[in-house]
Amino acid sequence: MIAVTLAAITKLKAIQTHHPEDPIVRISVRDVDDSRLSFSITLEATTQPDDDVQQMDGLTIAVDRRSASRMERVTIDYTEASGFRFLHDEEGHSLSLITIPTLN
Repeated sequence: MIAVTLAAITKLKAIQTHHPEDPIVRISVRDVDDSRLSFSITLEATTQPDDDVQQMDGLTIAVDRRSASRMERVTIDYTEASGFRFLHDEEGHSLSLITIPTLN
């Protein structure tokens, strides 16, 4: 399953305080084309029956089964400078995620 750094967990919890009606953190990946992927993080009200669900430090993280196998060895990290990033240890590089704005 996916790993999430403490920095990313802290930021996701901060974002959740602005959206208490959506307590589930959904992580997904989709094909853009043959060589590109689109990663996303959204907040939702409930999990779905086909989700892999993981509890991390008070967060409920849901990954749909189609995305789950592609998230193996992926770590979500967060820094103020770069925002959320998906880090894949096998490839040795990160993929930036800009779908969640910074909330104050």
